[in-house]
Amino acid sequence: MPHRPISTIIENQAIVTAPSTMTVSEAARLMKDHNSGALMVCDKKHLVGVFTERDALFRVTAEGSDPKTTLLADVMTRHPRTIGPDTRLGHALHMMYEGGFRNVPVVNEKGRPLGMVSAHDALGPELKQFVTEMDKRENIAEIL
Repeated sequence: MPHRPISTIIENQAIVTAPSTMTVSEAARLMKDHNSGALMVCDKKHLVGVFTERDALFRVTAEGSDPKTTLLADVMTRHPRTIGPDTRLGHALHMMYEGGFRNVPVVNEKGRPLGMVSAHDALGPELKQFVTEMDKRENIAEIL
C-alpha cells in the first residue's frame, strides 16, 4: 500500500482552502463543516500556508489570542512542505514522520492546491484491511 500514488488518495477529496485574511474562528467553523483537521491557506489560488487544529491549540488558545480577531496569516505554518499527485504514499508518510507533522498539501507544478494527505487518510485502506482480517479470525474461531 505505501506504493500507491497520492492521486488515488485525494481523487474524491473536496479541496478545503481559506484565505490568509480569514480569522481563526471562521477557519475553525470551516474545518468543522468539512470534518477536516487542516486547511490549505491560499492567496490568489496559490498555497501560502497550512493551518491545523494543532495550530489553533498551540498558537492561538495556548497563547491567549482571540480567535475572533486573530488572522490565519499570523498563526499558520508558512511555506509548508508539499508533494505532487504522483508522489508515492510511502514518501508522504516518511515526510510526515521526519518533519513531525500530520498533514501534507498536494499541489500541482504551479503551486495550486489539489488536496491534502493526512496520516489518517493514509490509513484508510490499511485500516479496512485490518478490520476485515479481524472479522475473518473471529468467524474462524466461531466455526471451530
